[in-house]
Amino acid sequence: MPRPKLLIYGVASVDGRLTLAPDVLLLFGDERWSALAKPSGIYEQILAEYKPQAWIEGSNSFVTADHTPDPLPPADDDPAELHQDFLPAGVVERSAPKGWFTVVDSRGRVRWYYTGEPGKEAPGSGGEHLLVFVTRRTPVEYLAYLRRENVPYLLAGDEQVDLPLALEKLRTQLGVERLISTSPGILGGALLRAGLVDEFHLEIFPAVIGGTWTPSLFAAPDLGPGEWPARLKLLSAQAQGGGHLWLRYEVVHE
Repeated sequence: MPRPKLLIYGVASVDGRLTLAPDVLLLFGDERWSALAKPSGIYEQILAEYKPQAWIEGSNSFVTADHTPDPLPPADDDPAELHQDFLPAGVVERSAPKGWFTVVDSRGRVRWYYTGEPGKEAPGSGGEHLLVFVTRRTPVEYLAYLRRENVPYLLAGDEQVDLPLALEKLRTQLGVERLISTSPGILGGALLRAGLVDEFHLEIFPAVIGGTWTPSLFAAPDLGPGEWPARLKLLSAQAQGGGHLWLRYEVVHE
């Protein structure tokens, strides 16, 4: 199966926590996290070395698990047409050199303020255009909404997003060869379970957060009988300023 090389980057406490509490979204900032996990420049080094052509993130990076999205108007489009990949030629041509910011959102939970369209670029971004992975069970109202916003989407699976198929479409339809994710929790766990991760970079900062339901690294389902943990090969371990550690692993594929 052709797919991009996938690197996951994560910042976590010593006990592997990715946020401070279940209802805290780090995407929108939290002064406690910022004080503990101070920017170290590691991510910028990874970007400079790896030169990703696309990013892949989960919807939980943007909304909490119990989030109720704003209702959308009914879809007037033909459902058969809505359930086709939506890749407007103008967007693809404009975005190919700038890259793609892709999000797994099979339930249609996120309402987008920044799409990459002219006038709707995310502050500080490199001009990447939003692309959403959806399924046949994604509400048609959401698919129609994405089309109105000129947001490309790729259909991958029936119920949940079929991650191997999603990555294959990125490679074959958009030419993406290098992909990065900063979602090492639920999405990272699913990608790892599916055998799609090639490298994992973990930045550990010196704090313990704890918590029973606080998001943690690779929150995948429990291993079943006969299932093996993902095996890693340590590529490097570097001590950074302020007590941070930068661990770089290669995922061993057999």
